[in-house]
Amino acid sequence: MIDKKISNEFQENGVVLLKQIVNQKWIEELRKGIEYNFQNPSKYKCVYEETDDQEIFYDDYCNWQRINEYKNFIFNSNIAKIAGLLMQSKKVNLFHEHVLIKEKGSKKRTPWHQDQGYYCVQGKDNVSIWIPLDKIDINSSMEFIIGSHKWNKTFLPTKFKGYDYDHKDEEFEKIPDIESNRDNYKIISYECDIGDAIAFNYATIHAAYGNNSKNRRRAFSIRFTGDDARYIQRKGEMSPPFPEVKLNNNDVLDSETFPVLISS
Repeated sequence: MIDKKISNEFQENGVVLLKQIVNQKWIEELRKGIEYNFQNPSKYKCVYEETDDQEIFYDDYCNWQRINEYKNFIFNSNIAKIAGLLMQSKKVNLFHEHVLIKEKGSKKRTPWHQDQGYYCVQGKDNVSIWIPLDKIDINSSMEFIIGSHKWNKTFLPTKFKGYDYDHKDEEFEKIPDIESNRDNYKIISYECDIGDAIAFNYATIHAAYGNNSKNRRRAFSIRFTGDDARYIQRKGEMSPPFPEVKLNNNDVLDSETFPVLISS
């Protein structure tokens, strides 16, 4: 489980490696769910890279309500409790799940970005838990800028296809050219064994390598919010769009779409 040292590291750095927090039973459950997911993709599925008419980098999200394996993991594993300990929150809401797959040979990098600006949620109590379902070499993993969640900036979202969202909102700044100035930032990456996970704050700036390993790179990312989270309707495009949500600005998220998983 998560001790105070790991929780404090998450709070300070905005990212932390969680060793062996997902047992093999749940890994197999999520693999089964992902297989079903991409045999029956949602309208949100997006393909970012193809070769020889084969999809080699693609994703999908917001499927937990229709995929039993995802729902079972979210509600019956200890993942929500882990999220609460990391956020140091008494309350945990599910935000959404996001599955990303980079097949062997995928060369496309996930660009440097910050999740906060995509989302209809504001507040500092939040966490994404990125769970690889295959062994991840360090040169096929994610990269994070340590402490970037404390910059108190919301950056203009970037589509994974490489162009910015069409936003006119003054709250957004254009993200710096991190890749050309890597030495100016404290960048960390992690090798992950099966059962490990990486937890990071929505405001932590991150990117990911292509898949340079000898196997697929399947990842199930599960996102939670905590005590101070409130709904915000951004002026531009949001991802996920959550068209069914009828909340007002500054409302708590509690709803069918964002169920309360822990409240104490």
